[in-house]
Amino acid sequence: MLLARKLKGWRDALHIVKPETLLKWHRHGFRLYWRQKTRHKGRKPRLEPETIALIKEMAVENRLWGAPRIRDELRKLGIKVSKRTVQKYMRQARRSLPPLNKSQTWATFLANHADEIWACDFVQIYDLFFRTIFIFFIIELGSRRVVHFNVTRSPGDAWVTPQLREATPFGVKPRFLICDNDGKYGSQFEALAENSGIDVIHTPVEAPKANAVCERYIGSVRRELLDHMLILSQRHRYHKVKEYVKYFNYAWPHQGIEGHLPIPERTVPLLMPPISQLRRIPVLAGLHHDYQWAA
Repeated sequence: MLLARKLKGWRDALHIVKPETLLKWHRHGFRLYWRQKTRHKGRKPRLEPETIALIKEMAVENRLWGAPRIRDELRKLGIKVSKRTVQKYMRQARRSLPPLNKSQTWATFLANHADEIWACDFVQIYDLFFRTIFIFFIIELGSRRVVHFNVTRSPGDAWVTPQLREATPFGVKPRFLICDNDGKYGSQFEALAENSGIDVIHTPVEAPKANAVCERYIGSVRRELLDHMLILSQRHRYHKVKEYVKYFNYAWPHQGIEGHLPIPERTVPLLMPPISQLRRIPVLAGLHHDYQWAA
């Protein structure tokens, strides 16, 4: 009644406003009322900055993961976050990233299957009388181990095919074998690989990075061996390459495998012996040295 006395003509206003509008106003006022009632001044954010940074890091480093996958990964760590919250920070983290290429890159393929991949190639050199000699080698990508090598003056399909057979005795074989498009890898080579269950992958034309491990090995052979001696004969070349391959496999720590040896046969002593017990074994007439602790 008090409101009616102060608001003259309120009955006329009821005829102008529809009942639906009045109910809408009431619902809106109800939301404002509870919003104001539940608001806390100076409320801390629900997530710590470290958790937000972790969500963004996971989103960037794992482009194939969706919000549920990241949420479950956080839950595994004892961090409870809703899927919507994860989506919010995922979008922020991936906003500046290029579109995801869902097809597998060549580098990713090599990294995922390195232990199942061998690669082969030729090194072409010349002897003292300028005659051509070819060094054929097969290397395992995962360990950087030289699986097989041989030397010839006349490479071809009929010569390369037995080399693959010698490199895979007793069923020891890779799943993939990388080689270039040289005619030396002919029909006989392809047939032997197929019968052995080996998938031969030919690299694209003029793409040395597709067979980068072999290219680096060829560079090492040239810098560490071939550039420092004259080749007298094919037999002479075979024995020098054999000594180099032994050094490469058993004594040379490789950066590509975090400083490990391709064929680790040594153990690091728990206590460092005195330097006087260090053996220095010359390799290739002192061109290199292998350092070992005396037994």
